[in-house]
Amino acid sequence: MLDEFLVGGLVSVCNIVIHALVMSILISVARQTSGRARAPRLQLIVVMIAAVSVLMVAHAAEVLVWAFAYEIVDAAPEGTRLVYFAFVNYTTLGYGDVVPVAKWQLLGPITAMNGVLLFGWSTAVIFEVLRRTLGRSVEGLSP
Repeated sequence: MLDEFLVGGLVSVCNIVIHALVMSILISVARQTSGRARAPRLQLIVVMIAAVSVLMVAHAAEVLVWAFAYEIVDAAPEGTRLVYFAFVNYTTLGYGDVVPVAKWQLLGPITAMNGVLLFGWSTAVIFEVLRRTLGRSVEGLSP
């Protein structure tokens, strides 16, 4: 069981690092671009599409990290599509059509916990980017 927590913790930390880097870049870019638009509504649309798209790419990369970890420790039954398996766990979708091998059963819930936390973090950042962009847009519309 300790090896499951060590592997799960290591992969989770790797994903937290990825997410932190993406978040810091995203917030920095959002700060730099806010208030520069001549069309605030268009700016809001562009900023939100860009922010959510970047976060989706970050989450996909984090799923790939989990899939790679599953490959390294041989956590899934032979013939399993590891990216699919990682996505199902990470998103807490839980189809149940593929289950980890007995030795690595805790990696599924650890993956899910990592995904839930990172999705929550992404939601908070999306809200903050929206709030900042709207705040600047409202200032730009004032006479």
